[in-house]
Amino acid sequence: MPDRDLVARVAGSTGLSEAEAARVIGDVLAHYDEPVNDFVRRRHAALQLHGTRNPEIYRTIAAELSQRLVAAPDLTERQLRRIIYG
Repeated sequence: MPDRDLVARVAGSTGLSEAEAARVIGDVLAHYDEPVNDFVRRRHAALQLHGTRNPEIYRTIAAELSQRLVAAPDLTERQLRRIIYG
């Protein structure tokens, strides 16, 4: 269970029950717990499905990585390609 004070704060500010608030917090933490390599591969596949070309995908992923809660290190286009294609 997430921190009780955090659960109480989220429940109090949103009107959710404490159980619902705990579930939402758990979902958010799980999202940000995704390893960088998994995030890069998942986003690459999702963006490709929408017809985005690799140069734009690399710029998008690099920008998204810099905005994560715990920012990943800056990765070059080459590093992103190596994560995706091995």
